[in-house]
Amino acid sequence: MNVTELTAFFNEVIKKDSNISPAVAAIKTLLEYIRLQSFSTVVELRESVINAIDVLTRTDSSAISVRSGCEMLLRFITLTALDAGLDSGMEKCKEILLKNGQVFLSKASKARSRIARVACPWIPSGSNILVHSKSRVVLEILKEACVKNGTFHVYVCESSPDNSGLSMMEELNKLGIKVTLILDAAVGAVMEKVDFVLLGAEAVVESGGIINKIGTSTIGLCAKMLNKPVYVAVESFKFVRFYPLNNRDIPNEFKYKYSTISSVKDLENEHPLIDYTQPSLLTLLFTDIGIFTPSAVSDELVKLYL
Repeated sequence: MNVTELTAFFNEVIKKDSNISPAVAAIKTLLEYIRLQSFSTVVELRESVINAIDVLTRTDSSAISVRSGCEMLLRFITLTALDAGLDSGMEKCKEILLKNGQVFLSKASKARSRIARVACPWIPSGSNILVHSKSRVVLEILKEACVKNGTFHVYVCESSPDNSGLSMMEELNKLGIKVTLILDAAVGAVMEKVDFVLLGAEAVVESGGIINKIGTSTIGLCAKMLNKPVYVAVESFKFVRFYPLNNRDIPNEFKYKYSTISSVKDLENEHPLIDYTQPSLLTLLFTDIGIFTPSAVSDELVKLYL
């Protein structure tokens, strides 16, 4: 599988299932890549997978989300080599890796429903909720809460530049949930009306902060000023080993699409697509492995990666 085939397979996975996370699509692509390729050693396999990850992060999907999911798979490769033993042979090692990878893929695919069950009790009937952009996890939570807890009112930021909030509004309307679309600039005015903020995330970093759609940091700052809780719903495979101190620490490959980076000389004139929200602005993280405070994230990262 060459670079073109790898990218084409990844894009096809996303095209076939609009609800699939880029991270899960990347893991699925890497497992297919491993299945089709031949390797003589674990080192060769690992290096080939690292090269494949670099290719996938150079697509126009969320680079940091793709990288976080792929790093989890790299951990599986290392553990599989240890489980298989040095004398088992490469084919046996590959067989175990693909088996473990499918188990991981299955768990990752079920993460949203687990998060919805965990978060549902925190969405009481009659709540006024602010959400940003279109998050598949947040949508799943609101869907379950609507059935189990009763009615509530959701304010959705339109989320420029792609206006993904419009799509979120349409999905909520289909579920019969009362929804109001607001301008991104109206966050400060609307924040007084809401009981809490519910966000998704592209990644959770080592500090306990999150990287998410541009505008998330502004929402966090407004919520902090008005003492509104900020809840984040995110899959554990989006926990990433990265420690930014501020938005200037976020590399360009995370801020912009690859097509923008490769075609535009002066990125100063381009709007970043994501921003970093500090852990001090967040209240709780709802994940498929439990509910955490931002300060507990570093401990969970150690458990996930070691």
